[in-house]
Amino acid sequence: MKKQPMPRTAMVKVLELLFLASSLLLSGCTYFASQPLDILYYTGDATSHKNLVVFVRGLGGSHRSFAEEGMVEATWQRDIDVDMVAPNSHFAYYSERTLIKRLRQDVILPARKKGYQKIWLVGPSMGGLGSLLYIKAHPEEIAGIYLINPFLGYDEIINEIKAQGGLQQWQPGDYSPDKDWQRMLWHWIKTEVAVQKTPPVYLGFGNDDTYVEAQKLLATALPADHIIRVEGGHDYKTFKILWLQFLRGDVKLTN
Repeated sequence: MKKQPMPRTAMVKVLELLFLASSLLLSGCTYFASQPLDILYYTGDATSHKNLVVFVRGLGGSHRSFAEEGMVEATWQRDIDVDMVAPNSHFAYYSERTLIKRLRQDVILPARKKGYQKIWLVGPSMGGLGSLLYIKAHPEEIAGIYLINPFLGYDEIINEIKAQGGLQQWQPGDYSPDKDWQRMLWHWIKTEVAVQKTPPVYLGFGNDDTYVEAQKLLATALPADHIIRVEGGHDYKTFKILWLQFLRGDVKLTN
């Protein structure tokens, strides 16, 4: 009997898994979600220690990339009254479903205990997804989030939503949140984020980003002044440009 070719959706998912595995190897990241999180701290001598930016890393690079790519220094240069931290929240925390617990136990609650009053999450790529999931679980703990070229799911769910006329017209149907995180995420974006029942969500993305269709879809759920769009792709060069644009805006990172 002639062997049938693998369906495109199945092939795409296989390629995605291979991409994830190879990216983890290249980034030098461990496969294990260690406890507690490894965290880098950037504390200003002249800051009030009342405002904190938490950089939630993406799949590639590492938690060191925010300093290595100049995003930490760019913040200092603008004399913004914030301290910064970068936990090593790599892919294993997502696959083991411990990301939210570890961010809360190792980063957010200790920061609040130290006296930080305003905490923002800044997440590029996969870190954007992690930032959204955190405010879904603990919205009262976060002042706002900035998503930079976020990963928000695969083409199948994005195309489904677009085919139904967009996010407001889309009906998610019956699903298990534990088994279908993408449908859960977009259903929550439709019912909570789009009507501003969450902490403020800001979005920055490049026109040539790998996940630009999902990012444009999210943009339809946000106020126009919460969106930054530039030329660029899915790389730290674009991430830094988007971060600088955000810092030049009127967003209140501090008290």
